[in-house]
Amino acid sequence: MSLHVASLNSGSNGNCYYIGNDTDAVLIDAGISARETDRRMQRLGLQMDKVRALFVSHEHSDHITGVAGLSKKYSLPVYISPATLAASRLPLIPELVRHLSTTSLVTIGNLAVTSFNKRHDASDPCSFVVSHQQVNVGVFTDIGRVCDTVKHHFANCHCVFLESNYCPDMLMKGKYPWFLKKRISDGYGHLSNQEALALFTQNRNNHLSHLILSHLSKNNNRPELVESLFTGHAGSTQIIVASRYEASSVYCIEGPGAASAKLLKPATARQLSLF
Repeated sequence: MSLHVASLNSGSNGNCYYIGNDTDAVLIDAGISARETDRRMQRLGLQMDKVRALFVSHEHSDHITGVAGLSKKYSLPVYISPATLAASRLPLIPELVRHLSTTSLVTIGNLAVTSFNKRHDASDPCSFVVSHQQVNVGVFTDIGRVCDTVKHHFANCHCVFLESNYCPDMLMKGKYPWFLKKRISDGYGHLSNQEALALFTQNRNNHLSHLILSHLSKNNNRPELVESLFTGHAGSTQIIVASRYEASSVYCIEGPGAASAKLLKPATARQLSLF
């Protein structure tokens, strides 16, 4: 009863998350090139022949850049909502397209992938929970506001990739034009550090072993700020800050009552200095 997870990249320059077990895996988004995805998985010791499908959360370029290339190269089915597919204009092979609703439960090998609506400025955006037996891993990024559905799924997860996109003070004092500041913070853009922290502290359960803080803004946040903010409230949860420049380690997420262990390790200590 375990899932292996890794952030292959996380940020406005590309998002891609690996979740799998010993036989099957999925990629949630593929916002870096197919070639770079291959390279990073090889460095981590992750095998592409275990990846059974790609799931697309929404059509923004930092989530779809590598989707068509990976799908074509490895004949991977792409689970994507019709509205997201139309907005993305991805040149997918028709036979590999799997229409996804925002209330889907899809079985991929011995994995179950649940999708649900999220608040974001896209055509039909969704978040995902990937499950194997009793282990649940959530990917909750690009969320404009925390809703009851997000809280419900968060409370049932053993590991979460959680957006902590911006520091409100840095955003408001920064050089972005007002319309962009408003777009980020108006409830359909991204979660602030404080909103992400509130979700964590108010809805975590006692088996949430790993919190992987994701999609940090390059200009309106700092990884050391996020790490410090969450570590003070971490308790038994391991806090990881995902990098926008390199893959994370691979983490083993165990079921209830089992110890959690970190697996293959590119140097996580270095990640914090690379933003």
